[in-house]
Amino acid sequence: MNKSRVFFTDFHATPSETLPQKLHRLMKRAGFEEIDFTDRYAAIKIHFGELGNLAHLRPQYAKVVVDYVRTLGGNAFLTDCNTLYVGSRKNALDHMDTAYLNGFSPLQTGCHVIIADGLKGTDEALVPIDLPYVKEAKIGQAIMDADVVISLTHFKGHEEAGFGGALKNLGMGSGSRAGKMEQHCEGKPVVETERCIGCGSCVRICAHDGPRVVNGKASIDHAKCVGCGRCLAVCPKDAIEPSWAGSAAMLSCKIAEYAFAVVKDRPAFHISLICDVSPFCDCHAENDMPIIPNVGMLASFDPVALDQACVDLCNKMPVLEGSRLDKHIKSFWDEDPNHEYFHLNHPDAEWEAGLVHAEEIGLGSRQYELVKI
Repeated sequence: MNKSRVFFTDFHATPSETLPQKLHRLMKRAGFEEIDFTDRYAAIKIHFGELGNLAHLRPQYAKVVVDYVRTLGGNAFLTDCNTLYVGSRKNALDHMDTAYLNGFSPLQTGCHVIIADGLKGTDEALVPIDLPYVKEAKIGQAIMDADVVISLTHFKGHEEAGFGGALKNLGMGSGSRAGKMEQHCEGKPVVETERCIGCGSCVRICAHDGPRVVNGKASIDHAKCVGCGRCLAVCPKDAIEPSWAGSAAMLSCKIAEYAFAVVKDRPAFHISLICDVSPFCDCHAENDMPIIPNVGMLASFDPVALDQACVDLCNKMPVLEGSRLDKHIKSFWDEDPNHEYFHLNHPDAEWEAGLVHAEEIGLGSRQYELVKI
């Protein structure tokens, strides 16, 4: 298998070149202009960060990508899908408020924000892929309506996937509510009865007679439930939750298959910034101190090679004293013969299974040539 090219530059800046200018130069060298953007819609898939989290990417980086797309004749928009859990991005209105409060307003980035799966996370496109774990991916409609997909990723740790890279940004991040449920579990929600008030909102929204209310409390018949996630969206007390059953390896493989669904049959380009590498996802309403120093910016047409290169570069960095990783190394060093940071940070995660599977299904290659600029 031929090696994919991954382009890299560090975070050093000079009086003659700012970091946004350096990102533009990186994208140009990586072949961004090979894509025909003329009169096409370009979805820039990004994570806006949970309200309270300060580790997410700065909006100035998004503006670089937006301006470049427009210069090449395209129409850009920033996008993400609603979350499965309760937080500041559970519905499109809260999600857009959060995006704007975190700096991703049209005045700052030069383009609009579109929440791809609609108001309540139910606006989805069904994408046939017929892969081992996923036969039909459920992707946010606006993402699938775009002509070009660009992933702009903050590379960081993740408690379930090991790390959040390009595949996580594309796969889990582009899934509708039902798509996220399918990746995380078998798609069967459960009711937290202490919070349930028996209002019947879940009963009224379900087209399959899954929920029922008995003695003032709801329950869900999993034999009838199809995992659409609509009941999670309408519950006024957030009493309906996803079941988190399933192995970490299966989660990583499903993420890879969803990423495959997002990028197949259309141009795609991928950017990852390894900075403020927090131990947990930007979905947290807080961020712990970074686990390693800032590394640099990377770009590639191959999201698999990009994720592998990011992992390899991170593992070459010193661990920041006092960080969560530093503490875990002292506890788990002897249990991890490879001394791999993202496994040491989250010992139960199986990130490598996802990259192996991504390569097997033809999404990209783990073999890469790192081109430094």
